[in-house]
Amino acid sequence: MAPTAESKGLSQLRRGALEYCVLALLRQDPSYGYELVQALADVDGLVTSEGTIYPLLTRLRREQLVATFWQESEEGPPRRYYKLTAAGERALTDFAEEWSRFRDGVDALLTSSGAGDDHHEH
Repeated sequence: MAPTAESKGLSQLRRGALEYCVLALLRQDPSYGYELVQALADVDGLVTSEGTIYPLLTRLRREQLVATFWQESEEGPPRRYYKLTAAGERALTDFAEEWSRFRDGVDALLTSSGAGDDHHEH
């Protein structure tokens, strides 16, 4: 079954926000990829997978929003950890300000009572 325009739009919105959700998680503590997937899976409505996260982390590293380091693991081979850079912190702060305005504007439209609708009659 082909995705509807609505589900496609929602999927794009989720993908766009995912990058900043990853940055927000890394602001708290450095993490490795699978740990990020698990943390994001706990967020209602934010469906993600390793196939989504690893390419995103690669792009964030290329854009110097995150840096990586290796750390020994008691459960196997060393793990690549990701941490927020100063540029990543600035990008996250800028997004948080814009997101608040965006969210408030969308919420206002979605919850409006429609009282002004009769101004649009032809």
